[in-house]
Amino acid sequence: MSKHYFLPTQVVACLVATLLSGGALAASQAVEPKKTISAFSDKGLAKHYSMVPEQLSRYQPTAFPDRIILLPTPTPAQSQTVNWRTNAGQPQAKAEIALAQSGPGFVRQRKIITGQTQQLISENGLALQHSVTFDGLTPDTLYTYRVKGAGTWSEWLQFRTASADFQPFSLIYFGDAQNHNKSHVSRVMREALLERPRAKLMLHAGDLISQRDGNHDNEWGEWFDALGWQGGMVNQFIAPGNHEYSDDDLGPAVLSPQFKSQFSALKNGPAPLQDSVYFTSYQGVLLITLNSTAAVMDEQMAKLQASWLDQVLAQQQKNKPRWTLITFHHPMFSVSEGRDNARLRQYWQPILDKYPVDLVLQGHDHTYGRLNNKTADHKLTGPVYLVSVAGPKMYLSSKQAQSSMQRLAEDTQLFQLLDFTDRSLQYQARTADGILYDAFTLTKDLQGQKQLKEPANLPATRLCQTPVAERLKATRCWNGTEFNLPQLQSND
Repeated sequence: MSKHYFLPTQVVACLVATLLSGGALAASQAVEPKKTISAFSDKGLAKHYSMVPEQLSRYQPTAFPDRIILLPTPTPAQSQTVNWRTNAGQPQAKAEIALAQSGPGFVRQRKIITGQTQQLISENGLALQHSVTFDGLTPDTLYTYRVKGAGTWSEWLQFRTASADFQPFSLIYFGDAQNHNKSHVSRVMREALLERPRAKLMLHAGDLISQRDGNHDNEWGEWFDALGWQGGMVNQFIAPGNHEYSDDDLGPAVLSPQFKSQFSALKNGPAPLQDSVYFTSYQGVLLITLNSTAAVMDEQMAKLQASWLDQVLAQQQKNKPRWTLITFHHPMFSVSEGRDNARLRQYWQPILDKYPVDLVLQGHDHTYGRLNNKTADHKLTGPVYLVSVAGPKMYLSSKQAQSSMQRLAEDTQLFQLLDFTDRSLQYQARTADGILYDAFTLTKDLQGQKQLKEPANLPATRLCQTPVAERLKATRCWNGTEFNLPQLQSND
């Protein structure tokens, strides 16, 4: 079984005091962040879901910038946010940007931009989380940029701003990564980018890591390792899942400080959910993320988001988006055994049916499922609901889902490719080894009427192949702990 690490409260307090008072990190005295966030939980460290052996520190912040990630802004044709991390030696968020050129001479035109910095303390020590937004950019233009470390810089990276109007583009969608990101999820993310190397966006439907009963900064490090350099060159649109919340016996579940500091950029959602509920219109496609965890835990948060979603969709109809995508973590219609999110159907589904929402992209169930309602002549009523999983934890599907879903899979790591054109949306779900598993084409006429057509020869339904006697839990094909590092080491 997996090992649990526990860090007593008094040890945490001592370490925090040391970090903030100087000691080996005396350079932190120069930092003037808005606030310091502690990523520790009194429940200590939970299951060992990383490749980092005991007593080793693989993911301590250093002078070199890491966890570099592009995040869309409310105006992605004119602006771009980048977040990253350093140690305390670089107290100010500072980046450089220039128009990309064919040669290295662009450095002569580079501009220095400053931003915001905050401290974050985890088991990996004190980190400075930096954020810079580049404003006043030209639409559909390639820029190169780098971010500042302590006496050094990142490599020069590139991004292209969105077009001011609709232009065809591709988006990659992932369900839960959650466990063993570096070991098992890396190949999924890399295979996806090989399939769509010019994708404009990568969308994650929550549960990026597994931290639920404690904080694991190593897990965050491995998620960024799995994402790799593409995080700094492709915009990431990220919904929170229940595992982005830390459970604490002494208080309510709270959103991970890493989530808030690493991914929060848009901040145009309703208070108090502005770190996890937001929207943007990217090149004619409206993207909205909701916080289903908050809704499941608190009925008032479900109502609040329903009201906000109604307002956003009503307002955005004036801009006539070509396509509308909504992402949140818990499925509107569950695929796995023993799960049901009736509150989402009560408060959110009426809003989704009221407006021309095209796709709802979800995770949580560690299975694959597609549900859509269409007439005999292929006309679509309501959005297409999709559930997927990128990581190695695998659940079993329910009998109800098996009878109601158009497509379903167990024991399958997947990524999804969405190709937008003016009047058609081509969707593919591919397995980690690149095999086409599900697909459809959604077309839309000038009156907004939609049709959905599927290819004739999709693969047979994939069900769990793990023998029942070898399953660690009756409701799971793979529990996830089978792949833990201590387990693997015991077989050496």
